[in-house]
Amino acid sequence: MTFLTTKTLPRRTVLRGLGATLALPLLDAMHPAFSLRGMAATPSPHRFQAFYVPNGMAMEYWTPTGEGTAFELSPILEPLAPFQDQTIVLSGLKANWNYIHAGASGSFLTGTTRGGRNETEILADVSIDQLLARHFAAETQVASLELSMDRPNNAGACTGNLSCVYTHTLSWRSPTQPLPTEWNPRVVFETLFGDSGSTDRAAREARLQQHKSLLDSVSDKLAALRRELGPRDQAKVEEFTEAIRDVERRIQKAEEQRDLELPSLVQPQGAPPVFEDHLELMFDLQVLAMQSDLTRVISFMISKEQSARPYPQIGVPEAHHPLSHHNNVPELVAHMSKINHYHVELFSQYLAKLRATPDGDGSLLDHMTILYGSGISNSTRHAGDNLPLMLVGGGGGRLPSGRHLVYEDEPSMANLLVTLMDKMGVPVESHGGSTGALPIDTLTGLL
Repeated sequence: MTFLTTKTLPRRTVLRGLGATLALPLLDAMHPAFSLRGMAATPSPHRFQAFYVPNGMAMEYWTPTGEGTAFELSPILEPLAPFQDQTIVLSGLKANWNYIHAGASGSFLTGTTRGGRNETEILADVSIDQLLARHFAAETQVASLELSMDRPNNAGACTGNLSCVYTHTLSWRSPTQPLPTEWNPRVVFETLFGDSGSTDRAAREARLQQHKSLLDSVSDKLAALRRELGPRDQAKVEEFTEAIRDVERRIQKAEEQRDLELPSLVQPQGAPPVFEDHLELMFDLQVLAMQSDLTRVISFMISKEQSARPYPQIGVPEAHHPLSHHNNVPELVAHMSKINHYHVELFSQYLAKLRATPDGDGSLLDHMTILYGSGISNSTRHAGDNLPLMLVGGGGGRLPSGRHLVYEDEPSMANLLVTLMDKMGVPVESHGGSTGALPIDTLTGLL
């Protein structure tokens, strides 16, 4: 049941305080299901996210059995069981630029067929997240977020004597302008909710120094707004602001811990020392960003290419990148699969947050298209064929989910990028090295 009030809010309503700007989630008052003029409800926006995992995949543990709708999740994909009806696993696609680790992440969203040839030549193509960011720029406060769990490195050579930019980002604003990723939750939080206006910068800094909540500066306006909203909207605002307060508290706690002597590598300012705590903060910030419609485009790297992060918490003490060169030794491949499975398990926790977040007539997950995967398949040989890829989410009703699609003719991954642009309502004739669109709605011989 929808509660109508005399209060009608614009979709882009924000509350401003000293050093703070609070955008609101989608409320009934912003698009009442019924209005005096009989106008239709405003549809929820369609969001796009890339979720990248590095260093390839233990493919024998990744590939599902069966095709079409009659498929069974593989051991790596097993954590996605609650979301299988909103998952499309894609098998048989080929990378466009398969040059060890640089080409893996460098072509993931760009579809470029070549990159630079030395440390100083930086070349790719515009990535699809940036094409979408341009399209949505007039409707959102933050055109796009480029996020990672690792400190960015845009200088020097990291792989094959090529620039580190290839392994540290997915996003390219132009063929020669890669975008750095952000790893610090505090910076992401202030990007979303801090007031960037020059007159309020001093106030924002003062608030941070005093460890005052962003919500304190808009508390009077929040209280006044709640009095004019219906009960359901009041509950939505309360839940949303409590989530913001919780994230802000956890960031502050992480910053307090940065001066402690840690038994492992020193973490950057603003990032919790425990990987899972850091990751959950980054997940929650992404949910808040889309819930408040501050952005509709996110690229996220759970680790950079060539990441050497070990995972002793799941029984894998080996560094990820060296382990990925397992030479097809069964015991090492099995260990590699445990990392791959753990990444999917963490991803499923993020999906659960999205599904639990109401958005219009459904959830955030219903109105998202998420591209998950890696730019390498068999990591021992840096293989660029049969990439481990899947699409997750309701796609705003545009994705025929719950299927395993197998392509026999090795189509280019850039063809998938063309299709994704069309599904996002921003069609392009070609992208990178594409040869056409990838058929995902119907495929001959599949259920």
